[in-house]
Amino acid sequence: MYQYIIVVIICQSLIACSSRSTPAPVVDIGAGKVISQSKTNKAPTDTYIVEKGDTLFSIAWYANKDFKELARINDIPAPYRIYPGQTISFKNRVKKQTKPTKPKKIASNRTKTNITVDQEKKQAYGKDTVVAKSSKTTSKSTGKWQWPSSGQIISRFSLTEKGNKGIDIAGKLGSPILAAADGKVVYTGNALRGYGNLVIVKHDEDYLSAYAHNDEILVKEEQRVQTGQTIARMGKSGAQRTKLHFEVRYQGKSVDPLRYLPKRK
Repeated sequence: MYQYIIVVIICQSLIACSSRSTPAPVVDIGAGKVISQSKTNKAPTDTYIVEKGDTLFSIAWYANKDFKELARINDIPAPYRIYPGQTISFKNRVKKQTKPTKPKKIASNRTKTNITVDQEKKQAYGKDTVVAKSSKTTSKSTGKWQWPSSGQIISRFSLTEKGNKGIDIAGKLGSPILAAADGKVVYTGNALRGYGNLVIVKHDEDYLSAYAHNDEILVKEEQRVQTGQTIARMGKSGAQRTKLHFEVRYQGKSVDPLRYLPKRK
């Protein structure tokens, strides 16, 4: 009986030693499947503390915000540099408004006379101009777009809440990933949950494009790229199969990449 108890204790010890902790599961943004990834950088509702490797563009991307809006809210001038430990606010800061004090009436014994008020003087620095608001937002031309990969589309854009915010393109491991348009690389890394090794390119003040799940990134932040330039190698980082997840954002909002890419024959 004593020997039996010792055997049971040894078995339980071996089972306990063999167990290991695993990273929390996260969702594959393209297919909605559960994948494993060590860092889950989830943007909070009101504020976010900058971590090493973050850029204003990557934070804006994951928070579904326009980077210009975040820059304005947080008083960050171009070229939008941020530093670890900095607090980024996602909501406008409310400024306290003070009520203007009314001037006190001073009694006077003088006889009232009609006084002509001087007309408003012209500004010394030019005329006031009124900018008419347009219902249609315009942006600088990004040039001609091209496909970032020649593979087959396996998942299309969807406007549903949990739908695909871009398109997924199949391919072989190591296949070239091309810049869809001219621009500047504003983020490279793997801190954004569900994107794996990611490249974000800024094309102008309105358009950004993203290339996710890369096996290898071939460009650096601040680097200028041209349409058709190889910027990465296809992989399956942060995904369960080899593919490219490609997104286009216009003023911080997801748009269907097929609206910009040329039609395939």
